[in-house]
Amino acid sequence: MDQPIQRVAVVGAGNMGSGIAQKSAQEEFDVQMVDREAQWVERGQGIIANFLEEAVERRIFSPNQVDAIKGRITGVVGVDNTAEDTDLVIEAVFEDFDVKTAVFTTLDKVCGPNTVLASNTSSLSVNALAEATGRPDRFVGLHFFYHPAKNRLVEVIPAQATSASTVERVVQYCKMLGKVVIVCADRPGFVVNRFFVPWLNEACLLLEEGVATTAQIDAIACKAFRIGLGPFGLMNLTGPPIALHSTDYLAEQLHTPRYVGAQNLRDLVANNEQWPIGDDVAYDEAQYTTVAERLLGVVFGVAAQIVDEDVCSMEDVDRGAKVGLRWARGPFELMNRLGVGEALRMAQAYADLAGEGWSVPSFFTEQGDSDWSFSYVDTNVHNGVATITINRPEAMNALNVTVVEQLTAAVAAANANDAVHTVVLDGAGKAFVAGADVKFFVDKIRADAIPDIYDFTAEGHDLLNAIETSPKTTVALTTGLALGGGLELALACDYRIGTRRTQFRFPETSIGIYPGLGGSQRPARICGIPAARWAVLAGNFMNAEVAADLGLVTHLVDVAEVDAQVAELAKAGKPANKYPGAPANAQSPVAKFAQSFFTDANMATLMAGQCPEGFDAEDKTVARQIKSLSYTAPIGLKMASDLIDATATTDLSAGLKMELDGLHTIFATKDALEGLSALIENRRPTYVNE
Repeated sequence: MDQPIQRVAVVGAGNMGSGIAQKSAQEEFDVQMVDREAQWVERGQGIIANFLEEAVERRIFSPNQVDAIKGRITGVVGVDNTAEDTDLVIEAVFEDFDVKTAVFTTLDKVCGPNTVLASNTSSLSVNALAEATGRPDRFVGLHFFYHPAKNRLVEVIPAQATSASTVERVVQYCKMLGKVVIVCADRPGFVVNRFFVPWLNEACLLLEEGVATTAQIDAIACKAFRIGLGPFGLMNLTGPPIALHSTDYLAEQLHTPRYVGAQNLRDLVANNEQWPIGDDVAYDEAQYTTVAERLLGVVFGVAAQIVDEDVCSMEDVDRGAKVGLRWARGPFELMNRLGVGEALRMAQAYADLAGEGWSVPSFFTEQGDSDWSFSYVDTNVHNGVATITINRPEAMNALNVTVVEQLTAAVAAANANDAVHTVVLDGAGKAFVAGADVKFFVDKIRADAIPDIYDFTAEGHDLLNAIETSPKTTVALTTGLALGGGLELALACDYRIGTRRTQFRFPETSIGIYPGLGGSQRPARICGIPAARWAVLAGNFMNAEVAADLGLVTHLVDVAEVDAQVAELAKAGKPANKYPGAPANAQSPVAKFAQSFFTDANMATLMAGQCPEGFDAEDKTVARQIKSLSYTAPIGLKMASDLIDATATTDLSAGLKMELDGLHTIFATKDALEGLSALIENRRPTYVNE
C-alpha cells in the first residue's frame, strides 16, 4: 500500500469546502484551502474561524487547540499554486461538469504523479469525471454530507478505473476524519440521495394532490420515520432549489418520469420562496395512512433497487439513513419492524403509481414475510492474515447479541483455517469498539430478565476465550476509541497496536456496574494490580502514550506503520509472556503515581472517599482521582476492587468465573439501573448504594 494521506488540498473555499478543510485540520492533516481569488480564500478562513469560535464557547475546543487547527490550514490563491507533493486534492466547487473538469485539468498538470484527485459531488458521474482528469486510476468520487465537520457520513465512489490502492488510501483518510464510510458504485444519486430525493418529491406530490398540508405531511413523516424534521422543513433548511435540481437529475438519469420535480416545487423555486409550514399538525387516520404508506413505499422500493443494482449492501443503505440523515432506523430495519410483507405491499402500491421506469426488484418480492438478516462482521483473508472487521460504525461498533454471535463465528472460522496464521481484529470507522450496547442491559433489567444479561456476557466470555486460546497470533487494531467491552475484547488478543488517535477507558464503575468481559482480570495481569486499579476503579481516560506505558497497547506506531507492524507481528508469532504483571514503562508518571497511590495499604482509605496519608488532597492529580472515585457506584466499585484483588491468588480461568458469577448480583442493584439509564439519558447518575 502507498503511504497514508497526510497532505490534503481542498479546492473551493465555500461552505462545503471550508468545512472539509476544517475537519481535516481538526484531525491533524496538513491542509491547503484553495480558491481563485484571495477574497474567497479569506471568506473560507472566516467561516472556519467563526465555527471554531463557537466551538470554544461550547467548550468543544480550547483556544490553544483552535490556534493549532488554524495553523494547519494554509490559504492558497489559484488552483495552479496547489503544492506538487499534495497527497489528496478534493475539488469542492460548483456542481457543474465543465467547471469541475477545468479544475482537474489544471491539477493534473501541477500535482505530482502520486497525488490522488477527488471530486466532492452529490450527483455527477464519477466515471465521466475520472476520464476527464488524466489520471483515472488515481481518482475517486466523494460525497460529504452537510455540515462536513459535523455529519459523520461520507460516500466514497470509485470509478471503474480507480485502483484498489487509491480507494484504500481515501477510505483510510475518511476514517481518520471519524467518518462512517460507504463505498458504493457509480449510479445516479449514489446511496442516500437515491432514496431521499424521491422521498422529498413525493411529499410535494402529496401536497399537490391535496392529501394533506405541509405541516401535516411533516408531522406524519416525523412519526412514521422517527425523525425530527419532515420533508418540507428539511427542504427549507437545505434550500428548495437543491431538491428540485436533484430530483430532475434523477428523473433524467434513471428514466423515471415520477421523479420529475413537482410543479409546486418548481413554482416555489421560481419565486425564490420557502415552503410555508403552519402550526396545525393535526391529521386524521386516513391522512396518516396515505402519506405514511406513500413515503415509506418509495423508500422501501428504492432501497431494494439500490441493493439489486449492487450499488451497496443493505447494511450500508441503513447506515446511510441513520448516519447521514439521522433517521432512527434505516429502510431495511424499518421493513423488519413493520413486517417485510407489509413493506412489499407499500412498495408495490408505489410502483403502480410511479409507472414507467420504476419497479420492485425480484429479490424483494421473493422475500415474503421473512425478516431481512444483517451482517455486521466482515472477514478478509490475505497472505495468511485473517482480518475480521466489526462493521457497525453507526453505533461505534458496540457489541450486541448479533455482533457477538457473528464475531464468534468469524473467529472460529479463522481458528479452523489452516491457511491462516494471524488473526487481526479491527473496527470500521473511527472506533475499535465503544463498549457493549447499554440499552440492551437497561431493557433486560426493566423486564426482570437479568439471566439474559448473564447469557449474553457468558457468550462474550466464550468469544474472548476463543481469542485467548487461539493457536493463531492475534492482534487488535486499537487505532481509535476502545471503551469497556471493546477494550476487554482487545486485551484478549496477543498484541494491541495503537496510534496517536488511540483512546482507552473502562467506564463501568461510573455507570453502576463493573467490567464483566475480563476487565477486572486481564489489566492486572498485564500491568499489575495498582495500575489496574488506576485504570478500572477510577475509570481514567488513557491516551495512546499512557496505554503504551501501562502495556495495554503493546505497539504504538504512526498511522503509516500499522500494516508493517501487523506483518512484523505475524512473522514473530505469539508472545513469550502475554501477562507480565507490571507496567511496560514503570518510570512513566502514571505508572509511578499508580504504584504509590493505589497500594493495598491505601485502598480502604480510598474506598471510603478519603485522601491517603502522605498525599496532598489539594494536589491536582490526587484530587482528580478522589473525585473520580466519588462519582462511581459504591457496590460496583467494591465488587470491581475485590475482583482485581483476586488476580493475586487465582489463575485467569478462575478469575473470569468469579467475574461471571457476580453478574446477577451487580445487575440486580438499583444503582446498576440508575447508572446505565443515566448514560443513555446523558445525565449524571445519583447512586443510593443499593
